[in-house]
Amino acid sequence: MKQRPYLQLDVFADRPGAGNPLGVVLDGEAFDDAAMQAFAAWTNLSETIFLLPPMAPAADYRVRIFTPRQELPFAGHPSVGAAWAAIDSGRIAVAKTMLLQECAAGLLPVRVDIRDGKRVVHVRAPRARKVADAEDHAALIDVALLGLQRGALSPALWDNGPRWWLVELADADAVRSMQPDLFAISALTGATGAVGLAVHAGDLRDRHHLVVRAFCPADNIPEDPVTGSAQASIAARLADANRLPGEDGRYVGSQGRELGRDGRVEVQVGGDGEVWIGGHVQAVIRGTVDWL
Repeated sequence: MKQRPYLQLDVFADRPGAGNPLGVVLDGEAFDDAAMQAFAAWTNLSETIFLLPPMAPAADYRVRIFTPRQELPFAGHPSVGAAWAAIDSGRIAVAKTMLLQECAAGLLPVRVDIRDGKRVVHVRAPRARKVADAEDHAALIDVALLGLQRGALSPALWDNGPRWWLVELADADAVRSMQPDLFAISALTGATGAVGLAVHAGDLRDRHHLVVRAFCPADNIPEDPVTGSAQASIAARLADANRLPGEDGRYVGSQGRELGRDGRVEVQVGGDGEVWIGGHVQAVIRGTVDWL
């Protein structure tokens, strides 16, 4: 077996332990599809990524993203973590501030800023679109949301690479206190090709504007600590409804406190509807992996 460099990062975290863990295999060329999936299942993290040389001439790097069960075309915290790891490992010059990520969802711009001496990474998410309304799957929706007080926006299925059922609840306390029916959520997502269900509500307390929770039980992730793709889809949905919080299309989403985390996702929605998500990254584990 050959030792290959491996990182475990904490993404959307201003300190270690506050965000969403991400496994990073820095030299992924030796892994075929089956080995990538097997290793991601073994780490049992919400996502594990493999950095690869780009195939597109304009791209700076290529990334493949796996949950314990499947490959994703795009995911938020893996994309933010991939850019951070590519720079940290020396694959990209430290001084470079605009990158182009190649992934299954296409070529995605990445912006790198230095704030208080620390690197902050933002990625432009694929454009989200609504693909189904609650009425299309009313019975499954009603069971998954039984007993929950809903907000003004009707549940809907949105796609920005992965598909998410987005559900606005009445207020932040309803989101924080939610006791999910994981079996019912798994039935809903399995029947509709969704990766999970995300609930959200406005919340102006404690330096954020939105509170979010995301559940992916069919992927063996009962609750995801901090979920960039879901937060990006929620931002697109709120923009479509002319209900963006914050100022000038910028706001902060809070996620993960119910799991003992305190993830903070910085969101920016441009006038053209493009959604950028980002935040801080912490390196927690640096080592090697022996797999092949």
